[in-house]
Amino acid sequence: MKIGAVLIDIDGVLYVGNRSVAGAGEALRELDRRGIPYRFVSNTTRRSRHSVAQRLQALGYAVPEPWIVTAPVAAAAHLREGGRTRCFLLTTPDARTDFEEAGIVAVEEGADAVVVADAADGLSYERLNRAFRLLVEGADLVALEKDRFWMGADGLMLSAGPFVTALEYAAGKEAEVIGKPSPAFFLRALREIGAGPREAAMVGDDIVTDIGGARACGMKGILVKTGKYREEAVRASGIEPDLVIDSLADLPEYI
Repeated sequence: MKIGAVLIDIDGVLYVGNRSVAGAGEALRELDRRGIPYRFVSNTTRRSRHSVAQRLQALGYAVPEPWIVTAPVAAAAHLREGGRTRCFLLTTPDARTDFEEAGIVAVEEGADAVVVADAADGLSYERLNRAFRLLVEGADLVALEKDRFWMGADGLMLSAGPFVTALEYAAGKEAEVIGKPSPAFFLRALREIGAGPREAAMVGDDIVTDIGGARACGMKGILVKTGKYREEAVRASGIEPDLVIDSLADLPEYI
């Protein structure tokens, strides 16, 4: 498989829970040795980009912070570019910092947009109902991601998708999805390394958002059997990866 650039998911690919994936660091160093550019793209929305970089460093990965493209960072830039700077942020306090640094003002009333992330314990009924009311009043619905679940340290965890879908149903609005599988998200990351989708591959553990999104964007999709990978989910998706490997450690063998 001839690949000129690589986008790499983080959660479930570089680490699972609190443990790094064996051999993943060596695979990244081999990409460096061959001169193959790469960036890290993540739908992780509980943490700011700075916190994601710190966690990767603690797990042994020497990843420059600007090489990490997260849904909060992309969403903040997208909202600012569209003049929607007053937002109701259904996020964790840590992820909120990415929006504040980009000039987005967190408001409780008169919001241009309701921004929904995986807010963990912050996703209370009261906060969801506040979001619903703002949507009815005219705010746009912006989802950082619509993943169904992710693999935590102690098992599968609900992601933002179920709550975004609930708000869509209640308010009668379709969410604008900023993170994977949005083509704009992949293209934003590829622009940073000067690569086009036809020469690039996406490596991830989610058959829909990683592989399906990449294939729809014109990229190749490489599925790893770590993280949230489930064989039955792959079969049910109807999506055919270009390649299935045991983990990121095996990537250099195939490109």
